[in-house]
Amino acid sequence: MIIFGTKGYLYQLAILTLVCGGCGNPAAHTLRKRVTKFTLFFVPLFPISTKYATQCTFCGTEVKIGREQAEQLQAQAAGAAAPYGQGQGQGQGYGSAQQPYQS
Repeated sequence: MIIFGTKGYLYQLAILTLVCGGCGNPAAHTLRKRVTKFTLFFVPLFPISTKYATQCTFCGTEVKIGREQAEQLQAQAAGAAAPYGQGQGQGQGYGSAQQPYQS
């Protein structure tokens, strides 16, 4: 008997201040990456799909975005989170990836 399936992981990549398209408020938005992996005997082997989205913390509106736009937003967040006097990529700020939430 072979047991296989999928498992989802949710990564929070960054927190950005953007103007929400749903409510129109300038609010914090979380940049998230959802990865679905194929599992064999409950061991995740390889990713099947990867999707990116931003979610408004004020109203909860979620907008799906492409990989290129997600990378641009993550670079923007990493540049804004760098401490004063340090160049981009020298310090670890709020734009760094966190451990995944399992769903």
